Amino acid sequence: MMKKLFLGCLFFCFSLFIQATDTIQVKQTKIPILIDRSDNVLFYIRIDARNSKILDEIKLRFAGDTNLGEIASVKLYYGGTEAPERKENIHYAPVQYISSHNAQGKTREAIPSYSIKIGGQPSPANEVVFKPEHILFPGINYFWVSLQMKPNASLLSKVDVDIASAKLDGKNALIAREDKPATHRMGIGVRHAGDDGAAAYRIPGLATSKEGTLLAVYDIRYNNSVDLQEYVDVGLSRSTDKGQSWEDMRIPLSFGQYGGLPKAQNGVGDPAILVDTKAGTIWVIALWTHGMGNRRAWHNSQAGMDINETGQLVLAKSTDDGKTWSEPINITQQVKDPSWRLLLQGPGRGITMQDGTLVFPIQFIDSTSVPFAGIMYSKDGGETWKIHNPARPNTTEAQVAETAPGLLMLNMRDNRGGSRAISTTKDLGLTWMEHSSSRKALQEPVCMASLLQVNAKDNVLNKDILVFSNPNSNKERNKITIKISLDGGASFPDKYQLLLDEDHGWGYSCLTMIDRETIGIIYESSVAHMTFQAVKLTDIIPD
Repeated sequence: MMKKLFLGCLFFCFSLFIQATDTIQVKQTKIPILIDRSDNVLFYIRIDARNSKILDEIKLRFAGDTNLGEIASVKLYYGGTEAPERKENIHYAPVQYISSHNAQGKTREAIPSYSIKIGGQPSPANEVVFKPEHILFPGINYFWVSLQMKPNASLLSKVDVDIASAKLDGKNALIAREDKPATHRMGIGVRHAGDDGAAAYRIPGLATSKEGTLLAVYDIRYNNSVDLQEYVDVGLSRSTDKGQSWEDMRIPLSFGQYGGLPKAQNGVGDPAILVDTKAGTIWVIALWTHGMGNRRAWHNSQAGMDINETGQLVLAKSTDDGKTWSEPINITQQVKDPSWRLLLQGPGRGITMQDGTLVFPIQFIDSTSVPFAGIMYSKDGGETWKIHNPARPNTTEAQVAETAPGLLMLNMRDNRGGSRAISTTKDLGLTWMEHSSSRKALQEPVCMASLLQVNAKDNVLNKDILVFSNPNSNKERNKITIKISLDGGASFPDKYQLLLDEDHGWGYSCLTMIDRETIGIIYESSVAHMTFQAVKLTDIIPD
Protein backbone atom coordinates (compact mmCIF):
# COMPACT_ATOMS: atom_id res chain seq x y z
CA MET A 1 0.00 0.00 0.00
CA MET A 2 2.78 2.43 0.97
CA LYS A 3 4.56 1.66 -2.31
CA LYS A 4 1.43 2.51 -4.31
CA LEU A 5 1.01 5.79 -2.40
CA PHE A 6 4.66 6.71 -3.02
CA LEU A 7 4.40 5.97 -6.75
CA GLY A 8 1.16 7.89 -6.96
CA CYS A 9 2.71 10.90 -5.24
CA LEU A 10 5.75 10.71 -7.51
CA PHE A 11 3.53 10.62 -10.60
CA PHE A 12 1.45 13.53 -9.27
CA CYS A 13 4.54 15.64 -8.56
CA PHE A 14 5.99 14.89 -11.99
CA SER A 15 2.66 15.84 -13.58
CA LEU A 16 2.71 19.15 -11.76
CA PHE A 17 6.28 19.77 -13.02
CA ILE A 18 5.25 18.99 -16.60
CA GLN A 19 2.23 21.28 -16.29
CA ALA A 20 4.32 24.06 -14.78
CA THR A 21 7.14 24.12 -17.34
CA ASP A 22 7.32 23.73 -21.07
CA THR A 23 10.13 22.03 -22.94
CA ILE A 24 12.72 24.25 -24.61
CA GLN A 25 13.67 22.85 -28.00
CA VAL A 26 17.17 23.68 -29.25
CA LYS A 27 18.78 23.34 -32.66
CA GLN A 28 22.49 24.05 -32.88
CA THR A 29 23.68 25.31 -36.27
CA LYS A 30 26.25 23.69 -38.54
CA ILE A 31 27.12 26.71 -40.65
CA PRO A 32 30.25 28.87 -40.93
CA ILE A 33 30.83 31.56 -38.31
CA LEU A 34 31.94 34.53 -40.41
CA ILE A 35 34.59 36.65 -38.74
CA ASP A 36 33.42 39.66 -40.76
CA ARG A 37 29.81 39.37 -39.55
CA SER A 38 28.53 41.06 -36.40
CA ASP A 39 25.87 38.35 -36.04
CA ASN A 40 26.14 34.60 -36.62
CA VAL A 41 23.45 32.13 -35.58
CA LEU A 42 24.74 29.68 -32.95
CA PHE A 43 21.46 28.27 -31.64
CA TYR A 44 17.81 28.31 -32.62
CA ILE A 45 15.49 28.07 -29.60
CA ARG A 46 11.82 27.10 -29.80
CA ILE A 47 9.40 27.34 -26.89
CA ASP A 48 5.77 26.22 -27.23
CA ALA A 49 4.40 28.24 -24.32
CA ARG A 50 1.39 26.21 -23.25
CA ASN A 51 1.93 26.71 -19.52
CA SER A 52 4.89 29.06 -19.16
CA LYS A 53 4.60 32.84 -19.14
CA ILE A 54 8.20 34.11 -18.94
CA LEU A 55 11.61 33.07 -20.19
CA ASP A 56 13.75 33.92 -17.18
CA GLU A 57 17.17 32.57 -18.02
CA ILE A 58 19.38 30.95 -20.65
CA LYS A 59 22.82 29.73 -19.60
CA LEU A 60 25.57 28.96 -22.12
CA ARG A 61 28.80 27.14 -21.40
CA PHE A 62 31.89 27.29 -23.63
CA ALA A 63 34.32 24.37 -23.77
CA GLY A 64 37.69 24.91 -22.17
CA ASP A 65 39.63 24.87 -25.45
CA THR A 66 37.60 27.72 -27.00
CA ASN A 67 39.70 30.87 -27.33
CA LEU A 68 37.40 33.30 -25.54
CA GLY A 69 39.79 36.16 -26.27
CA GLU A 70 38.70 36.01 -29.94
CA ILE A 71 35.00 36.42 -29.12
CA ALA A 72 33.65 39.97 -29.27
CA SER A 73 30.19 39.23 -27.88
CA VAL A 74 27.35 36.77 -27.46
CA LYS A 75 23.77 38.00 -27.92
CA LEU A 76 20.27 36.71 -27.34
CA TYR A 77 17.47 37.68 -29.75
CA TYR A 78 13.72 37.16 -29.74
CA GLY A 79 12.32 36.24 -33.16
CA GLY A 80 8.59 36.36 -32.45
CA THR A 81 5.95 33.69 -32.97
CA GLU A 82 4.75 31.23 -35.60
CA ALA A 83 2.13 31.42 -38.31
CA PRO A 84 -0.90 29.17 -37.69
CA GLU A 85 -0.51 27.53 -41.09
CA ARG A 86 2.92 26.17 -40.10
CA LYS A 87 2.09 24.91 -36.62
CA GLU A 88 1.61 21.32 -37.73
CA ASN A 89 5.39 20.95 -38.29
CA ILE A 90 8.42 21.69 -36.17
CA HIS A 91 10.28 24.82 -37.27
CA TYR A 92 13.06 26.71 -35.52
CA ALA A 93 12.67 30.16 -37.05
CA PRO A 94 9.83 32.03 -38.76
CA VAL A 95 12.22 33.75 -41.21
CA GLN A 96 15.91 33.97 -42.06
CA TYR A 97 17.27 36.29 -39.38
CA ILE A 98 20.38 37.33 -41.32
CA SER A 99 20.19 37.70 -45.09
CA SER A 100 22.91 36.35 -47.38
CA HIS A 101 21.21 37.68 -50.53
CA ASN A 102 20.28 41.28 -49.70
CA ALA A 103 21.58 43.28 -52.66
CA GLN A 104 21.69 46.41 -50.48
CA GLY A 105 24.68 44.92 -48.67
CA LYS A 106 22.90 44.24 -45.37
CA THR A 107 24.30 40.73 -45.01
CA ARG A 108 26.55 41.05 -41.98
CA GLU A 109 24.11 41.68 -39.13
CA ALA A 110 20.68 40.66 -37.92
CA ILE A 111 17.77 42.19 -39.81
CA PRO A 112 16.35 44.52 -37.11
CA SER A 113 12.72 44.14 -38.17
CA TYR A 114 12.86 40.35 -37.69
CA SER A 115 14.48 40.20 -34.22
CA ILE A 116 14.59 42.02 -30.91
CA LYS A 117 17.84 41.96 -28.97
CA ILE A 118 17.04 40.98 -25.38
CA GLY A 119 20.50 40.16 -24.04
CA GLY A 120 24.18 40.64 -24.72
CA GLN A 121 27.49 39.75 -23.17
CA PRO A 122 30.69 41.35 -24.56
CA SER A 123 34.00 39.53 -24.00
CA PRO A 124 32.29 36.51 -22.44
CA ALA A 125 33.70 34.15 -19.81
CA ASN A 126 33.32 30.37 -20.01
CA GLU A 127 29.78 30.71 -18.70
CA VAL A 128 27.29 33.24 -20.06
CA VAL A 129 23.96 33.82 -18.34
CA PHE A 130 21.17 35.75 -20.03
CA LYS A 131 18.32 36.91 -17.77
CA PRO A 132 15.87 38.40 -20.28
CA GLU A 133 12.67 37.94 -18.20
CA HIS A 134 10.92 37.99 -21.56
CA ILE A 135 7.14 37.62 -21.63
CA LEU A 136 6.15 34.73 -23.88
CA PHE A 137 3.54 34.95 -26.61
CA PRO A 138 0.78 32.37 -25.95
CA GLY A 139 1.92 29.65 -28.32
CA ILE A 140 5.18 29.13 -30.16
CA ASN A 141 8.05 31.52 -29.41
CA TYR A 142 11.36 31.73 -31.26
CA PHE A 143 14.69 32.89 -29.85
CA TRP A 144 18.22 32.65 -31.19
CA VAL A 145 21.76 33.07 -29.90
CA SER A 146 24.25 35.10 -31.93
CA LEU A 147 28.04 35.06 -31.89
CA GLN A 148 30.29 37.92 -32.98
CA MET A 149 34.01 37.31 -33.39
CA LYS A 150 36.80 39.86 -33.13
CA PRO A 151 38.39 40.90 -36.46
CA ASN A 152 41.69 39.23 -35.48
CA ALA A 153 40.12 35.82 -34.84
CA SER A 154 41.98 33.03 -36.62
CA LEU A 155 40.34 31.18 -39.49
CA LEU A 156 41.55 27.98 -37.86
CA SER A 157 39.86 28.69 -34.53
CA LYS A 158 36.90 26.64 -33.37
CA VAL A 159 34.11 27.41 -30.92
CA ASP A 160 32.48 24.72 -28.80
CA VAL A 161 29.49 25.91 -26.80
CA ASP A 162 26.26 24.42 -25.51
CA ILE A 163 23.12 25.55 -23.70
CA ALA A 164 23.70 24.33 -20.18
CA SER A 165 20.33 25.22 -18.64
CA ALA A 166 17.26 27.40 -18.94
CA LYS A 167 14.48 28.66 -16.69
CA LEU A 168 10.82 29.30 -17.38
CA ASP A 169 8.65 31.00 -14.74
CA GLY A 170 11.54 30.72 -12.28
CA LYS A 171 11.84 26.92 -12.68
CA ASN A 172 14.45 24.82 -14.44
CA ALA A 173 13.10 23.81 -17.83
CA LEU A 174 13.61 20.62 -19.79
CA ILE A 175 15.89 21.08 -22.83
CA ALA A 176 15.35 18.89 -25.88
CA ARG A 177 18.15 18.99 -28.47
CA GLU A 178 17.43 18.21 -32.09
CA ASP A 179 20.98 16.92 -32.56
CA LYS A 180 24.32 16.59 -30.82
CA PRO A 181 26.43 19.66 -30.01
CA ALA A 182 28.68 20.64 -32.93
CA THR A 183 32.00 22.42 -33.31
CA HIS A 184 31.61 25.82 -34.96
CA ARG A 185 34.25 26.70 -37.57
CA MET A 186 35.33 30.13 -38.71
CA GLY A 187 34.99 31.59 -42.20
CA ILE A 188 35.42 34.83 -44.13
CA GLY A 189 32.86 36.37 -46.47
CA VAL A 190 35.16 37.14 -49.39
CA ARG A 191 32.20 38.51 -51.36
CA HIS A 192 28.76 39.46 -50.05
CA ALA A 193 25.67 40.52 -51.98
CA GLY A 194 25.93 44.26 -52.54
CA ASP A 195 29.72 44.48 -52.30
CA ASP A 196 31.08 46.98 -54.84
CA GLY A 197 27.54 47.57 -56.05
CA ALA A 198 27.00 44.07 -57.44
CA ALA A 199 23.76 42.20 -56.76
CA ALA A 200 25.39 38.76 -56.66
CA TYR A 201 28.64 36.82 -56.82
CA ARG A 202 28.67 33.31 -58.21
CA ILE A 203 30.82 30.48 -59.68
CA PRO A 204 33.96 30.28 -57.51
CA GLY A 205 37.42 29.17 -58.59
CA LEU A 206 40.46 28.97 -56.31
CA ALA A 207 44.19 28.32 -56.67
CA THR A 208 47.44 28.87 -54.79
CA SER A 209 50.23 30.63 -56.66
CA LYS A 210 53.90 29.65 -56.58
CA GLU A 211 54.35 32.50 -54.07
CA GLY A 212 51.70 31.03 -51.77
CA THR A 213 49.10 33.66 -52.65
CA LEU A 214 45.48 32.53 -52.65
CA LEU A 215 43.65 33.61 -55.81
CA ALA A 216 39.85 33.42 -55.91
CA VAL A 217 37.86 34.09 -59.08
CA TYR A 218 34.11 34.43 -59.50
CA ASP A 219 31.31 36.03 -61.49
CA ILE A 220 30.48 39.65 -60.64
CA ARG A 221 26.76 39.64 -61.42
CA TYR A 222 25.87 43.31 -61.28
CA ASN A 223 22.12 43.33 -61.95
CA ASN A 224 20.91 40.06 -60.46
CA SER A 225 21.99 36.45 -59.96
CA VAL A 226 21.00 35.31 -63.47
CA ASP A 227 23.42 33.27 -65.63
CA LEU A 228 24.96 34.59 -68.85
CA GLN A 229 23.91 36.41 -70.87
CA GLU A 230 23.78 39.31 -68.42
CA TYR A 231 25.95 42.14 -67.10
CA VAL A 232 28.71 39.92 -65.73
CA ASP A 233 32.48 40.39 -65.35
CA VAL A 234 35.10 38.05 -63.91
CA GLY A 235 36.35 39.23 -60.52
CA LEU A 236 39.44 38.17 -58.58
CA SER A 237 40.43 38.43 -54.92
CA ARG A 238 43.96 37.90 -53.57
CA SER A 239 45.05 36.86 -50.09
CA THR A 240 48.69 36.88 -49.03
CA ASP A 241 48.03 35.70 -45.46
CA LYS A 242 46.44 32.29 -46.07
CA GLY A 243 42.92 33.63 -46.33
CA GLN A 244 42.77 35.75 -43.16
CA SER A 245 42.27 38.91 -45.21
CA TRP A 246 41.56 39.67 -48.86
CA GLU A 247 42.64 42.58 -51.03
CA ASP A 248 40.27 44.80 -52.97
CA MET A 249 38.65 43.08 -55.94
CA ARG A 250 40.39 43.09 -59.32
CA ILE A 251 38.72 42.46 -62.69
CA PRO A 252 40.78 40.21 -65.01
CA LEU A 253 38.09 39.95 -67.72
CA SER A 254 35.52 42.53 -68.81
CA PHE A 255 34.19 43.54 -72.24
CA GLY A 256 32.06 46.58 -71.40
CA GLN A 257 30.11 47.90 -74.40
CA TYR A 258 32.08 45.98 -77.00
CA GLY A 259 30.77 46.17 -80.57
CA GLY A 260 28.28 48.88 -79.66
CA LEU A 261 26.14 46.52 -77.60
CA PRO A 262 25.20 47.16 -73.95
CA LYS A 263 27.32 45.71 -71.16
CA ALA A 264 24.63 43.16 -70.38
CA GLN A 265 25.04 41.76 -73.90
CA ASN A 266 28.80 41.41 -73.45
CA GLY A 267 28.89 39.41 -70.25
CA VAL A 268 31.87 37.17 -69.47
CA GLY A 269 31.85 34.58 -66.71
CA ASP A 270 31.82 31.03 -65.32
CA PRO A 271 35.58 31.32 -64.69
CA ALA A 272 38.27 28.78 -63.92
CA ILE A 273 41.80 29.55 -62.73
CA LEU A 274 45.04 27.67 -63.37
CA VAL A 275 48.52 28.17 -61.93
CA ASP A 276 51.38 27.02 -64.15
CA THR A 277 53.50 25.47 -61.40
CA LYS A 278 56.55 25.37 -63.68
CA ALA A 279 56.54 28.92 -65.09
CA GLY A 280 54.48 30.66 -62.41
CA THR A 281 52.05 32.17 -64.95
CA ILE A 282 48.44 32.35 -63.79
CA TRP A 283 45.62 31.82 -66.27
CA VAL A 284 41.92 32.66 -66.00
CA ILE A 285 39.50 31.25 -68.57
CA ALA A 286 35.89 32.29 -69.09
CA LEU A 287 32.99 32.38 -71.54
CA TRP A 288 32.29 35.67 -73.35
CA THR A 289 28.78 36.12 -74.76
CA HIS A 290 28.07 38.82 -77.36
CA GLY A 291 24.74 39.73 -78.95
CA MET A 292 22.36 37.13 -77.51
CA GLY A 293 19.62 39.54 -76.51
CA ASN A 294 20.01 38.94 -72.79
CA ARG A 295 18.76 35.37 -73.00
CA ARG A 296 20.50 32.30 -71.61
CA ALA A 297 23.71 31.61 -73.53
CA TRP A 298 23.18 27.90 -72.93
CA HIS A 299 20.13 28.01 -75.20
CA ASN A 300 20.95 30.92 -77.53
CA SER A 301 24.55 30.33 -78.54
CA GLN A 302 24.59 28.84 -82.03
CA ALA A 303 26.85 26.83 -84.32
CA GLY A 304 29.70 28.73 -85.94
CA MET A 305 32.84 30.55 -84.82
CA ASP A 306 32.09 34.28 -85.07
CA ILE A 307 31.33 36.39 -81.97
CA ASN A 308 27.93 37.25 -83.46
CA GLU A 309 27.04 33.54 -83.69
CA THR A 310 28.46 31.68 -80.74
CA GLY A 311 30.00 32.08 -77.28
CA GLN A 312 33.71 32.83 -77.22
CA LEU A 313 36.34 31.08 -75.10
CA VAL A 314 38.73 33.70 -73.70
CA LEU A 315 41.81 33.72 -71.47
CA ALA A 316 43.66 36.33 -69.43
CA LYS A 317 47.09 35.77 -67.91
CA SER A 318 49.15 37.26 -65.10
CA THR A 319 52.92 37.07 -64.67
CA ASP A 320 53.06 39.06 -61.42
CA ASP A 321 51.24 36.78 -58.98
CA GLY A 322 47.76 37.91 -60.00
CA LYS A 323 48.27 41.65 -59.47
CA THR A 324 47.79 42.68 -63.10
CA TRP A 325 46.24 40.93 -66.07
CA SER A 326 46.67 40.81 -69.83
CA GLU A 327 44.11 41.85 -72.39
CA PRO A 328 41.68 39.04 -73.29
CA ILE A 329 43.09 36.24 -75.48
CA ASN A 330 40.42 34.63 -77.65
CA ILE A 331 41.20 30.95 -78.35
CA THR A 332 37.83 29.96 -79.84
CA GLN A 333 39.33 29.44 -83.31
CA GLN A 334 41.94 27.06 -81.85
CA VAL A 335 39.64 24.66 -80.06
CA LYS A 336 35.97 24.93 -81.04
CA ASP A 337 34.34 22.64 -83.57
CA PRO A 338 32.18 24.90 -85.80
CA SER A 339 29.24 22.51 -85.48
CA TRP A 340 29.12 22.85 -81.69
CA ARG A 341 26.54 25.32 -80.42
CA LEU A 342 28.61 26.34 -77.39
CA LEU A 343 32.04 25.65 -75.91
CA LEU A 344 33.06 26.76 -72.43
CA GLN A 345 35.27 25.78 -69.56
CA GLY A 346 34.35 23.65 -66.59
CA PRO A 347 34.28 26.38 -63.90
CA GLY A 348 36.57 26.11 -60.89
CA ARG A 349 40.22 25.37 -61.61
CA GLY A 350 42.63 23.78 -64.04
CA ILE A 351 45.85 21.92 -63.28
CA THR A 352 49.49 21.61 -64.28
CA MET A 353 50.41 17.98 -64.89
CA GLN A 354 53.71 16.59 -63.60
CA ASP A 355 55.22 16.90 -67.09
CA GLY A 356 54.19 20.58 -67.33
CA THR A 357 51.08 20.14 -69.49
CA LEU A 358 48.34 22.67 -68.66
CA VAL A 359 44.83 21.24 -68.49
CA PHE A 360 41.43 22.89 -68.16
CA PRO A 361 38.16 20.94 -67.96
CA ILE A 362 35.68 21.92 -70.69
CA GLN A 363 32.06 21.34 -71.69
CA PHE A 364 30.30 21.80 -74.99
CA ILE A 365 26.89 21.45 -76.62
CA ASP A 366 27.01 19.56 -79.92
CA SER A 367 24.95 20.16 -83.05
CA THR A 368 22.11 18.01 -81.68
CA SER A 369 21.97 19.98 -78.39
CA VAL A 370 23.55 17.19 -76.32
CA PRO A 371 26.10 18.41 -73.72
CA PHE A 372 29.48 16.71 -73.20
CA ALA A 373 32.35 17.17 -70.72
CA GLY A 374 36.02 16.79 -71.52
CA ILE A 375 39.37 18.56 -71.27
CA MET A 376 41.57 20.93 -73.24
CA TYR A 377 45.33 21.08 -72.87
CA SER A 378 48.45 23.06 -73.76
CA LYS A 379 51.94 21.64 -74.20
CA ASP A 380 53.60 25.03 -74.73
CA GLY A 381 52.78 26.99 -71.61
CA GLY A 382 49.40 28.25 -72.78
CA GLU A 383 50.32 29.55 -76.22
CA THR A 384 48.23 26.95 -78.06
CA TRP A 385 45.43 24.65 -76.91
CA LYS A 386 43.86 21.41 -78.15
CA ILE A 387 40.75 19.35 -77.52
CA HIS A 388 40.42 15.67 -78.43
CA ASN A 389 37.28 13.70 -77.51
CA PRO A 390 34.70 14.19 -74.74
CA ALA A 391 34.44 11.78 -71.82
CA ARG A 392 30.72 11.04 -72.03
CA PRO A 393 27.39 12.61 -73.13
CA ASN A 394 24.84 14.38 -70.95
CA THR A 395 27.52 15.76 -68.63
CA THR A 396 28.52 19.40 -68.08
CA GLU A 397 30.56 21.11 -65.35
CA ALA A 398 33.62 18.99 -64.57
CA GLN A 399 36.88 19.12 -62.64
CA VAL A 400 40.12 17.32 -63.46
CA ALA A 401 42.93 15.80 -61.39
CA GLU A 402 46.12 13.88 -62.25
CA THR A 403 45.81 10.82 -60.01
CA ALA A 404 48.98 9.14 -61.30
CA PRO A 405 51.67 10.37 -63.70
CA GLY A 406 49.91 10.93 -67.03
CA LEU A 407 46.54 9.63 -65.77
CA LEU A 408 43.76 12.22 -65.67
CA MET A 409 40.50 11.76 -63.80
CA LEU A 410 37.48 13.82 -64.90
CA ASN A 411 34.75 14.21 -62.29
CA MET A 412 31.55 15.40 -63.99
CA ARG A 413 28.18 16.90 -63.23
CA ASP A 414 25.72 14.37 -64.60
CA ASN A 415 22.33 15.44 -65.90
CA ARG A 416 20.89 12.05 -65.00
CA GLY A 417 21.09 13.26 -61.41
CA GLY A 418 21.80 11.53 -58.14
CA SER A 419 25.55 10.97 -58.46
CA ARG A 420 28.74 12.07 -60.19
CA ALA A 421 30.04 10.55 -63.43
CA ILE A 422 33.79 9.80 -63.44
CA SER A 423 36.09 8.84 -66.32
CA THR A 424 39.85 8.62 -66.83
CA THR A 425 42.21 9.13 -69.74
CA LYS A 426 45.87 8.30 -70.28
CA ASP A 427 46.21 10.16 -73.60
CA LEU A 428 44.81 13.66 -72.90
CA GLY A 429 41.31 12.76 -73.99
CA LEU A 430 41.88 10.72 -77.14
CA THR A 431 40.32 7.79 -75.33
CA TRP A 432 38.37 7.52 -72.08
CA MET A 433 37.52 4.76 -69.62
CA GLU A 434 34.70 4.85 -67.10
CA HIS A 435 36.07 4.75 -63.55
CA SER A 436 34.89 2.07 -61.12
CA SER A 437 33.47 4.77 -58.81
CA SER A 438 31.36 6.42 -61.50
CA ARG A 439 27.73 6.89 -60.45
CA LYS A 440 28.49 5.13 -57.16
CA ALA A 441 30.89 6.91 -54.81
CA LEU A 442 29.71 10.54 -54.84
CA GLN A 443 26.10 11.68 -54.60
CA GLU A 444 25.07 15.04 -56.05
CA PRO A 445 21.91 17.12 -56.64
CA VAL A 446 23.13 18.01 -60.20
CA CYS A 447 25.60 20.72 -59.29
CA MET A 448 29.19 21.79 -59.80
CA ALA A 449 31.83 20.17 -57.53
CA SER A 450 35.57 20.38 -56.87
CA LEU A 451 38.35 17.79 -57.12
CA LEU A 452 41.94 18.08 -55.91
CA GLN A 453 44.77 15.55 -56.07
CA VAL A 454 47.47 16.06 -53.43
CA ASN A 455 50.54 13.86 -53.64
CA ALA A 456 52.10 12.38 -50.50
CA LYS A 457 55.16 14.64 -50.63
CA ASP A 458 52.92 17.72 -50.64
CA ASN A 459 50.80 17.07 -47.54
CA VAL A 460 51.32 16.45 -43.85
CA LEU A 461 49.61 13.04 -43.98
CA ASN A 462 52.38 11.75 -46.28
CA LYS A 463 49.76 9.91 -48.29
CA ASP A 464 48.38 10.39 -51.79
CA ILE A 465 44.93 11.87 -51.25
CA LEU A 466 42.05 12.91 -53.46
CA VAL A 467 39.97 15.73 -51.99
CA PHE A 468 36.42 16.42 -53.13
CA SER A 469 33.72 18.95 -52.20
CA ASN A 470 30.09 19.42 -53.18
CA PRO A 471 26.57 19.53 -51.70
CA ASN A 472 26.42 16.11 -50.05
CA SER A 473 22.89 15.35 -51.18
CA ASN A 474 21.17 13.82 -54.17
CA LYS A 475 18.27 16.28 -54.09
CA GLU A 476 19.14 19.70 -52.65
CA ARG A 477 22.08 22.11 -52.74
CA ASN A 478 22.88 21.99 -49.06
CA LYS A 479 25.27 20.10 -46.75
CA ILE A 480 28.49 21.41 -48.34
CA THR A 481 31.02 18.74 -47.40
CA ILE A 482 34.72 18.05 -47.90
CA LYS A 483 35.53 14.38 -48.50
CA ILE A 484 38.90 12.62 -48.78
CA SER A 485 39.76 9.40 -50.59
CA LEU A 486 42.86 7.35 -49.75
CA ASP A 487 42.34 4.85 -52.59
CA GLY A 488 42.49 7.06 -55.66
CA GLY A 489 38.81 7.95 -55.65
CA ALA A 490 37.41 4.43 -55.42
CA SER A 491 35.76 5.36 -52.11
CA PHE A 492 35.21 8.36 -49.84
CA PRO A 493 34.49 6.84 -46.39
CA ASP A 494 32.10 8.66 -44.06
CA LYS A 495 34.81 8.91 -41.42
CA TYR A 496 36.89 11.05 -43.80
CA GLN A 497 34.18 13.65 -44.41
CA LEU A 498 33.61 17.07 -42.86
CA LEU A 499 30.32 18.98 -43.08
CA LEU A 500 30.89 22.74 -43.41
CA ASP A 501 27.43 24.18 -44.12
CA GLU A 502 24.16 22.34 -43.62
CA ASP A 503 21.91 25.11 -44.97
CA HIS A 504 20.99 26.00 -48.52
CA GLY A 505 22.98 28.06 -51.03
CA TRP A 506 23.85 27.85 -54.71
CA GLY A 507 26.28 25.08 -53.80
CA TYR A 508 29.32 25.62 -56.07
CA SER A 509 32.77 25.16 -54.49
CA CYS A 510 36.48 25.05 -55.27
CA LEU A 511 39.42 23.61 -53.33
CA THR A 512 43.13 24.36 -53.05
CA MET A 513 45.97 23.51 -50.68
CA ILE A 514 46.99 26.54 -48.61
CA ASP A 515 50.06 24.73 -47.29
CA ARG A 516 51.08 21.14 -46.53
CA GLU A 517 48.71 21.04 -43.53
CA THR A 518 45.68 23.00 -44.65
CA ILE A 519 42.91 22.82 -47.25
CA GLY A 520 41.32 26.03 -48.49
CA ILE A 521 37.79 26.10 -49.88
CA ILE A 522 35.71 28.89 -51.37
CA TYR A 523 32.04 28.18 -51.94
CA GLU A 524 28.55 29.57 -52.39
CA SER A 525 27.35 29.17 -48.83
CA SER A 526 24.21 29.89 -46.86
CA VAL A 527 25.87 32.89 -45.16
CA ALA A 528 27.73 34.71 -47.98
CA HIS A 529 27.92 34.50 -51.75
CA MET A 530 31.65 33.69 -51.58
CA THR A 531 32.67 32.08 -48.27
CA PHE A 532 36.26 31.02 -47.59
CA GLN A 533 37.27 28.50 -44.94
CA ALA A 534 40.53 26.84 -43.97
CA VAL A 535 40.53 23.26 -42.68
CA LYS A 536 43.41 21.25 -41.27
CA LEU A 537 43.85 17.89 -43.00
CA THR A 538 44.11 16.29 -39.58
CA ASP A 539 40.61 17.53 -38.75
CA ILE A 540 39.34 15.18 -41.46
CA ILE A 541 41.86 12.36 -41.12
CA PRO A 542 43.03 12.59 -37.49
CA ASP A 543 45.16 9.47 -37.56
